Parts: sequence; structure tokens; C-alpha cells
Amino acid sequence: MNNQEPIRDARTLGIPKMLILGLQHMFAMFGATILVPILVNSQTAANGDPIGMPLSIQTTLFFAGFGTLLFHVCSKLKVPAFLGSSFAFLGGFAAMGGMSEGIYAGMSQAEKLQYTCGGIVVAGLLYLVLALLVKLVGVHKVMRFLPPVVTGPIIICIGLNLAPSAVNNASTCWWLALVAIVIIVAANIWGKGMIKIIPILLGVVGSYIVALIVTLAGGPQLIDFSSMQSAKIVGLQPFFTDFTGSIAKFDLSAILVMAPIAIASMMEHIGDMSAISATVGEKFLEDPGLHRTLIGDGLATSLAGLFGGPANTTYGENTGVLVLSRVYDPRVIRLAAIYALVLSFSPLFAAFIGSIPSAIIGGVSFILYGMISAIGVRNLVENQVDFTNSRNLIVAAVILVCGLGFSSGLTFTIGGATITLTGLAIAAIAGILLNAILPGKDYTFGEPAKDEHRPSGSLGQY
Repeated sequence: MNNQEPIRDARTLGIPKMLILGLQHMFAMFGATILVPILVNSQTAANGDPIGMPLSIQTTLFFAGFGTLLFHVCSKLKVPAFLGSSFAFLGGFAAMGGMSEGIYAGMSQAEKLQYTCGGIVVAGLLYLVLALLVKLVGVHKVMRFLPPVVTGPIIICIGLNLAPSAVNNASTCWWLALVAIVIIVAANIWGKGMIKIIPILLGVVGSYIVALIVTLAGGPQLIDFSSMQSAKIVGLQPFFTDFTGSIAKFDLSAILVMAPIAIASMMEHIGDMSAISATVGEKFLEDPGLHRTLIGDGLATSLAGLFGGPANTTYGENTGVLVLSRVYDPRVIRLAAIYALVLSFSPLFAAFIGSIPSAIIGGVSFILYGMISAIGVRNLVENQVDFTNSRNLIVAAVILVCGLGFSSGLTFTIGGATITLTGLAIAAIAGILLNAILPGKDYTFGEPAKDEHRPSGSLGQY
């Protein structure tokens, strides 16, 4: 692992290097962020009928950048987190795309998207409800229900749930994925100076150049340039050019489909904040406070949904970059957000990013997604969770099985509306309930673990 001293003020590296570090974070989030609208657009029903909705890549990029900046303002510019589009809501998009009863009978997919986004607005507002609860009763009381034996396995599940995506992408061209992995590992292990702290960027650029050479040399067509040929250099997002056709609409059925997904995304948020805190060695759950980070994430999600974008979430990919680069300055994340904002006005650049072969995204994801799960393990180790205690074993075991076993989520009907809870949501609910019910708690939030010689920066101090 990387043993260099962490850099908390990237300005000491100079402006050019800061700009490059911001570029690395942008590339880390781009693949997953634009993949959400691509997947939403291409969704099909079980019978093969298209149920995709026209979610815009430009709008997605715009609110990823704007939402990240808003989050940083809400969190007092202290937390190095990037907000990208959330995969947790894909099941909700599929459910809404297939709705054909009541007001949705004969409705166009574009209008269904507006109602879907209305549900996302409400989901974001639920973050504010939890934030208010944290503010009123205090983070210590709320976090009693979320000790490391709960958050650690949830973080592990976040990474492992993403693992099939990494494998599927890499399997499109294993050798190209391996090129990306080798470059990242070589740069991080044997690189010196700047090379050591931009392994993800080097992995993306290096493997893309290899793919470009193979394509131009007449080999397998690894890069598809067709979307770039017709794309304009500069263009406005749909909510600027067609405001009434992009603004969210509200219906109870759509709200009941989309809003409950916030349970999973809020638990993911808490897990990510715990992971970032453990990575950076800061007490972000107390300062700036969990209520502030929830407000930032919730407002970003609601604002994106209001104007036709997907829900936002704190991105584990960028947490993985923090682990590898050991540059913890939030200014670098804000640079990535500004890049995303500026580039959201370029359909040509969105098409260029979309041309990155899936295998490269898969190779990079092999490293980043694994890092997320490794951070969950670190959370458990540094807080010395006692797995000789059977109640801890039971809580962790149930979370892991729920988080990984319910791969398609759990679908049920309430009042005629179909609701799907993701595996992460089920795992979070089960873990919280078991931890609250089972006797024998051996952890108190805010107090150090029993071993006073434990490593610094662990969550027991939070």
C-alpha cells in the first residue's frame, strides 16, 4: 500500500499539479456518472419492450458538478467527497419506465421521466428529515444505531455490489482491462513524485492510447467514434432549451416507487462519510457534522431531480482515489466539480467520454471498487470489532447476506404501487434493527476502542 505522507493542502504542489489531480478525480467519476443515463436510456422490460427514458448525459454532468459544489458549501468546505449519479435508483427508473396504468397509460417515456424525477425530489427531501433528526437529538444518539459492526459490513457490501459491474465491463476486452490495471498498480507502487499520486488518470489515459493505436492500426475496433462525429462542440442542457419538458412533475405512485430508495442511499451516504473519515483521519461525522453532509447530499439530489437529472450520491470511486493518491485536499474535488460543470456544456466532450471502452472502465473499477470494500474491512479492524462476540457475528453476517443475496432487491406492493428495496437498503434496515434489538453492545460512539494503541484516524474516535 502507499506509505507516503498524506497531502492535506494541495496548493503546496503548485497550481499545475492541482489541476491534474482534479482531472484524475473527474475521470474516476465520469465512467459511472454517465453510465447511469446510458443505462436508463437503454432499459428494457422482461419481454424485451423498450422502457428506457431520455435521461440526459449533459444534465447528469451538470448536476454532478453543481451538486458537488453545493455539498461542499453545506459541509463548510471540509469534506473531500464527490457527488455523482446514483445507481441505487436504477430499479426505480425501470419500474417507472414500465408503468402503464392510471395516468401512465399511453404516456410518453419523456413525461414518465418527469414524474420519476418528482419522486427523486421527494427522496432528496428525506435526507433533510434525517438531517433534522440528527441535529435535534445529536449525532452521538443517532450513531448509536450505526456502530462499526453495522457501517463496516455495509461499506463492504457497497464495494462488492459494484464488483459484478467491474467484471462485466472488463470482460468486454480482458487484455485492455489488464493494461489499465497494470498501469495503475505500477504507477502507485513504483511511481515517484507526481506519477505516484495520479495512478487512476494514468491508467485511463494510458489504456485509452493503447486502444486508440489498436483501433487506428486496423485491429479490433475498441473505440467507437460515431457519436463524436455528429456531436456539437458547445450546447445547452435540455432544462435550458426545453424547461417545461424537463421540470419534475409529482404523483403519489411515482413518489412511492422512488422515495423509499432513499433508505439505501442515506445508509450509503453514512457509510461513505465513515469511509472518507477513516481514509482521511478526520472527524467528519462531528465536524462539519453528519447533518450538514446529509443536507448537502439531499439538496443536491432534490435539485437534480427538479430539473430532470438523476439522484446524486457520494462516490466511492473518488474515495478510492483518495486512498491511492493520499491527497486529501477538498479543493482538488472542487476542481473536478468545476470541470464537470464546464464540460456539461459540450455534447462533443460527453460523446468523447462515452467513447472510453467499457473494458477500461472495468479495469479501473477493479481497483476502485475493491478499495471501497477494503475500507469497510479497515473500519472493522481499526475499531477492533470483536467477532468472538456472537451478537457482532450475527449482525455482520445478516448484513452481508442481505446486501449480497438480494441482488435484485425486494419488490412488494402497497396501495397498488410497486415498491422495490435494493439489497443495500434491506441490509441497512436489517443491520440497524438487529443491532438495536440484540443485547451485549460493546461499542460507544465517540469513545476510543479498548486498545489505546490502536491506529490514529479510526472511527471509534468519531
